[in-house]
Amino acid sequence: MKQLLFAPPSKRRHAFPAHVYIMKYLVWSLVVALILLHQDFWNWDNANLVFGFIPVTLLYQVCISLGAGLTWFLAVQFAWPQELEYIEQQMEEKKGEE
Repeated sequence: MKQLLFAPPSKRRHAFPAHVYIMKYLVWSLVVALILLHQDFWNWDNANLVFGFIPVTLLYQVCISLGAGLTWFLAVQFAWPQELEYIEQQMEEKKGEE
């Protein structure tokens, strides 16, 4: 029996545990929050220094960047489509057969 090239790894309707779906929504919520928080209009006129040498706006952008890195890590761990891994595996097997 020949397998379909782009068939998902599981034919069940709900192939993932519930916490994976929750994490996908959390990741998307974090992305939206980062987009909104990146517009830091409330810090534009703030000239205060943190730790005596770093401007508040620069520290804020550092925190936004760290948050974006954490969000991307969570996206890769919980929201990355597993079908891509399956498709790549199928393509490698097909190349091996030729």
